[in-house]
Amino acid sequence: MKPTPNQLAPKKPIPTALKPTPKQLRYLRILADKTGSTFAYPATIDDASSEITRLNKLPRTDTGERTRERRDVQRDLANRPGDATAIRARDIRGYGSSARWAHNPADNTEQPS
Repeated sequence: MKPTPNQLAPKKPIPTALKPTPKQLRYLRILADKTGSTFAYPATIDDASSEITRLNKLPRTDTGERTRERRDVQRDLANRPGDATAIRARDIRGYGSSARWAHNPADNTEQPS
């Protein structure tokens, strides 16, 4: 018995987990902004729907409060007075390609005698 053309054609995989739609992602960003929260980027449409449901249950924050908080965070990031990770002039020696750390931990080890 000869196979029919439908039997010979390669079968297309049926997508079981479709990517979230741009509309869902846009709505997630809007909800996250309105609730003052964050969300995990969804991998599927179902994940996006679950996140939307979760964010819809959260209380909305006041627009003025969100604006003040955003402004405060931006100001703090710009100032960073006690930033322990900042590189200061006393931390480096030399210029350009010859620059190196002023306090090299390898320099503090004792040499064997």
